[in-house]
Amino acid sequence: MGDFNRSVIFDAIRRAPEGRSRVELVEISGLSTQTVSNIARWLLDQELVVEAGKERAGIGKPRTLLRLNRTGMFAVGVHIDPAVMTFVVLDLVGGVVAHSRRRTPKANRPERVMALIHDGIEQLIADSAVPRDKIVGVGVAAPGPIDQERGTIVDPPHLVDWHRVPLRDALETSTGLPVLVDKDVTAAAVAETWAGGASGAGSFVFVYLGTGVGAGLVMHDELMRGVSGNAGEVGHIITDPDGPVCWCGQRGCVAVTCTPQAMVEEAERAEVIAETRHAGSLLRDARDVDAQFTRLCRAAEGGDAAAGDILNRAAERTARAVAVLTNVLDVDRVVFGGPMWQRVSERYLERIPPHLDAFSATGALRRVPVVGTGVGDDVGAIGAACLVLEHTFTPSAARLLLGH
Repeated sequence: MGDFNRSVIFDAIRRAPEGRSRVELVEISGLSTQTVSNIARWLLDQELVVEAGKERAGIGKPRTLLRLNRTGMFAVGVHIDPAVMTFVVLDLVGGVVAHSRRRTPKANRPERVMALIHDGIEQLIADSAVPRDKIVGVGVAAPGPIDQERGTIVDPPHLVDWHRVPLRDALETSTGLPVLVDKDVTAAAVAETWAGGASGAGSFVFVYLGTGVGAGLVMHDELMRGVSGNAGEVGHIITDPDGPVCWCGQRGCVAVTCTPQAMVEEAERAEVIAETRHAGSLLRDARDVDAQFTRLCRAAEGGDAAAGDILNRAAERTARAVAVLTNVLDVDRVVFGGPMWQRVSERYLERIPPHLDAFSATGALRRVPVVGTGVGDDVGAIGAACLVLEHTFTPSAARLLLGH
């Protein structure tokens, strides 16, 4: 209970960048004045918060504000995309202290990838000049599904031969740091709550556009993981009943209509962009898809009508899938992000909202706002580091249960 109360107070301070007084924390938490005072002292002693000036509230002495200490603690985040690996060191308020990227090697060699992840972590920590004893842990975001209990990656569609790869244990052994492994879409949603500003408050669906398409869900400021921790697999929502056949046996799923690979292959068939030697491969090299997707987007930006039509159709299909989620979940907003997002952001933010309005079950009551991430392109890696901070500091009902 003590740990839970501390996390409640810490979270209340975190959500107010300008700081909160002890009186406010009593009102917000419902805890006694003495309990809040004791917790505040503990947080100050641990250098997790600092006193940040005074505020005057009516008659009486000015109140001392408590604010997070940016340098009180740090976390490392790693995002494994089949095309590129991103590394960050994050401070306690979600600011990026150090950053690097490496091309993902041939993804069907997990040992090679894990060795490069270890090297990337160690190099970034050294470059950041952050004391190692101030790093609370490493978060790794990867394509799902994930076995969270064992810290393994289980047969993700875009990482060939990654069958129950023991990523957590391998990295804990090699780095000597605690490691958390989670889905990339989950990490992205957590990043939005920690560092996204207004877009990360309340209830929202985070639509992740990377090598694949997924969704993270936050309801009333709390991440929804699902029973196995793999909520957000949206690849088989049907967006076009007359669309291509998916490997699941259905036609027109998100996986074959809305992903960058689906758009690239449509463009190659229409000779909008030239085919590469990988064209038509079910397990196509992610780096090739990345390069071809960039060519497609540049063609559309340059005025190629056929390229623009392909992206516009993908936007409408994506809106259909998102409408399924917003109709079921009734959220405050939809947030888009991910490593492929920036290339289509302007077009999608223009075209998806009217389609979403048309497909919305509650259109007569309200519009569902659609925004881009407030975190930036590295939302997966930032989210991975935020997962470590969230696990350490964010209150959860599970903390009140025995055995947690």
